[in-house]
Amino acid sequence: MELEARVALVTGAGRRVGRAIAEGLGARRMRVAVHYHGAADGATDAVRAIRAAGGEAEAFAADLADGAAPPRLVDAVVERFGGLDVLVNSAAIMERTPFGEVAPAQWDRIVAINLRAPFLLAQAAAPHLARAAGAVVNIADLAAYETWPGFIPHGITKAGVVKLTESLARVLAPRVRVNAVAPGTVLLPDDWEPAAAEHLRATTPLDRPGSPADVVQAVLYLLAADYVTGETIVVDGGRRIRR
Repeated sequence: MELEARVALVTGAGRRVGRAIAEGLGARRMRVAVHYHGAADGATDAVRAIRAAGGEAEAFAADLADGAAPPRLVDAVVERFGGLDVLVNSAAIMERTPFGEVAPAQWDRIVAINLRAPFLLAQAAAPHLARAAGAVVNIADLAAYETWPGFIPHGITKAGVVKLTESLARVLAPRVRVNAVAPGTVLLPDDWEPAAAEHLRATTPLDRPGSPADVVQAVLYLLAADYVTGETIVVDGGRRIRR
């Protein structure tokens, strides 16, 4: 896929990995719809960075916990840009959820944002992507393959994203390719202690943390790899194979 002038919707693009992906696509002179919910300042900065790199961008606000928001978001992007070629489902929440303390409302919110929204976005985007012979890239997580006791709902939803990727790849073929990236330690939570970061480094086979740029490179590969669909690339420095 040639990326220049193509239209991409990146969800959760106001901060962290989502923002890095949006700016990475903009650096390839794509036309980027920068979705955000709470990170308005970050979305504004991402739009500014994309425009400075020669791309075109606009910010779109939507609360993806609302089941009616995904189709409205897709419609708004198509109306603004005239079509849609690429969907990157990056928006997600990761909350500490110790077993025995998870409230139903918390469970529902995590599932709604991390798993239901990517499905509904893909469903709404599918006709536009099919016309463009486009692609979907979902952002999963290493938690899809490991058990993290403090984040069980998060891990369940990310495992669901991997299965969602395979299912969508099957039903949207041959016009639309669907793949995923499962990052490991590329960007730690803001409140993590240095000792925790050092432990992750020491237990990573490549002996270093990754960065959002590593995820961006994987996304770019999947957009360019026209004979790859239904796959999840794990970007974790080897953590999944460390045992």
